[in-house]
Amino acid sequence: MRTVEYEVEKHKKKRKEKNCTEDTIRNLNNSPEGNHKQKNKKKINKEEHKWKKEIPSVSISVVGSIIDNTQSQELATLLAGQIARAATIFQVDEIVVVDNKALSSNGAEVNNGDQNESGAQFLVRILQYLETPQYLRRRLFPMHNSFKHVGLLPPLDAPHHVRKHEWTPFREGITLEVDASGPKGTLVDVGLSKNVKLEQVLMPGLRVTVAMGAGRNMETDSLKKVVGQNSPREEMGIYWGYKVRYAPNFSSVFKSCPYKDSYDCIVGTSEHGAVINSSELCLPKFQHLLIAFGGLGGLEESVEEDDDLKGKGVHEIFHSYLNTCPHQGSRTIRTEEAIFISLQYFQEPIKRAGRVFQA
Repeated sequence: MRTVEYEVEKHKKKRKEKNCTEDTIRNLNNSPEGNHKQKNKKKINKEEHKWKKEIPSVSISVVGSIIDNTQSQELATLLAGQIARAATIFQVDEIVVVDNKALSSNGAEVNNGDQNESGAQFLVRILQYLETPQYLRRRLFPMHNSFKHVGLLPPLDAPHHVRKHEWTPFREGITLEVDASGPKGTLVDVGLSKNVKLEQVLMPGLRVTVAMGAGRNMETDSLKKVVGQNSPREEMGIYWGYKVRYAPNFSSVFKSCPYKDSYDCIVGTSEHGAVINSSELCLPKFQHLLIAFGGLGGLEESVEEDDDLKGKGVHEIFHSYLNTCPHQGSRTIRTEEAIFISLQYFQEPIKRAGRVFQA
C-alpha cells in the first residue's frame, strides 16, 4: 500500500511509468476473450470489450489548503470525512488532492498530526484510510498521529466494505505468507473468519481484489483468483471505491493523470462560472471526467499560484466553468459543501452522458 510519504517523494523525481507490483496485480485478467467465428460477432464483441475496459470515470480535485485553514486536527479530520462521504455517495472514482501549501488564517500552517505534514498530505492519508475496508486497515496503515480522531467519523459503508457474514462475489484482501501446505498458493485475509487461498503465488502485503467464486459457501477451501480492481464494476456494475492521488501543484492534476488519454472533459466550479440549470446541462460523452474545486480563493487563485499556468485564464484550462449554486444565501460556500452541492448537480448530466452504475 503506497503511503503519503511515497506519493510526495515520487513527485520530487522525474516521473516514471507506472508499473509497480500493486498496479500489476490489480490489472490481471483484463485481457480480451478469444476470437469469434463470424465477422459481425467479432466486431460486436470488440466494441463490447472496449467499453468494458474503459468504463467512464469521474474524478474530483480539491486543494489541501482547506485542511491548513482548520482550527484543530479534530475539525480537519471531520472535514476529510465529509469529502470521503461525498465521494462515496456520488460514486467518484478518483480524488486528486492538490498541495498548494497555503497558510492558515493566522499566518502559520496548522499542525494536523505531524510537524512536517502539509494539509494535503494529511487529507490524502485520511482519504486513503477511510476508503480501505475496516478489516484491512490495521495491516495496511501503521500507527500515525493523523488517525487520532478517525474514530469520530461515520463509516463510508461502500459496497467493498463487506461485513464478515455477508457473501459477495468479490472481496478486498491483503496477501499473507505463501502457503507451503498442499498446492502452491498465497493466503489472503479477506475479512472472513478463515483466510482464503489464491492460486497465484504473490508477495505478502499486497492489497488485492479477490473473486470469491459463484458458490455462496464462504467456508469452501477452493482456490480463489485475483482480478483487476475494476472487475466488480466491469462485470456487475458495482461501485468499488475511489483512488487517491497527490498532486504537488494544480498543473500536476493534468500532467500526472493516470489515464492514457488524460481527462477528456474538465469542469471547473466557481461562483464566477456560468449559470446553467442541471436539467439543461449537456455534458459530452466522456471517458474521464474531472470536476475541480477551489479553496478559499477559488480556482482562479489556484491557477494564478501555479507557475506552469501563468498567463492562462480559467477558460483555457476548463472545458466548462460553472456556478453550481447561483442563489446562495451565504457569502461563501465551503469546499466540502460545494462538493456535495456540485456532485448532486452533476448527477443527472453524468447519467445522460452515458455513465450508469447499478442502483
